[in-house]
Amino acid sequence: MPPTAPPPTAAPTAAPAVELRGVRRRYGRGPAAVHALRGIDLTLPRGSFTAVTGPSGSGKTTLLQCAAGLDRPTSGSIRVAGTEISRMSERRLTALRRSRLGFVFQACNLLPALTVEDNVLLPMRLAGQRPDRRRAADVLARVGLADHAHRRPGRLSGGQQQRVALARALVTGPDVLFADEPTGALDTATAAEVLGLLRHAVDTLGTTVVMVTHDPVAAARADQILVLTGGTLTERLLPGTPQAGD
Repeated sequence: MPPTAPPPTAAPTAAPAVELRGVRRRYGRGPAAVHALRGIDLTLPRGSFTAVTGPSGSGKTTLLQCAAGLDRPTSGSIRVAGTEISRMSERRLTALRRSRLGFVFQACNLLPALTVEDNVLLPMRLAGQRPDRRRAADVLARVGLADHAHRRPGRLSGGQQQRVALARALVTGPDVLFADEPTGALDTATAAEVLGLLRHAVDTLGTTVVMVTHDPVAAARADQILVLTGGTLTERLLPGTPQAGD
């Protein structure tokens, strides 16, 4: 009798881009303590676009900062691209942020003395990598600033500066891009351009984007909307994936 063939082995499943388990963040102690996060459980798949919204003081920015390793939770576990970061040393955490994570904030935080190209290349330099000017040219072309590489940020509009900040966040090919109110200081038309670029990063580059926003129009560009209230996830909305080119 021929030997029985072993059952097929299931293909390994990629680790989620971001995974939080029982994450709490408390500031202070005793009766005056502020409980910014109250036991967050969350799994975000790779190549997804998540918007986090909610009223002021709901814990949105604290959630983003903990997930990105910019703040440490009081308790709980955080994994980014399969790597546990909540108990990682500050040295290793800094190296991970520089090489595998991207950040875009409401304030662009560009260095005025550097050219646009050198601002974009800064994460590579900080990570100890050789600056790749071809890579910088590619990401600047993606955000529509190919002809602005040798200008200083002060010669650009606010929307152009935010696009430089986005190019800087993408230059290392991060696993996850964290954006905190990236359109908060922009007019409606310019905000739509930046949101379109974030959508493009997800759909074309496979980047995972986690965006904090108070703007329902911005949130609607995401694959899912998480609503935070009083440090607790209270709702998950699915606005539907926007059409390509929207």
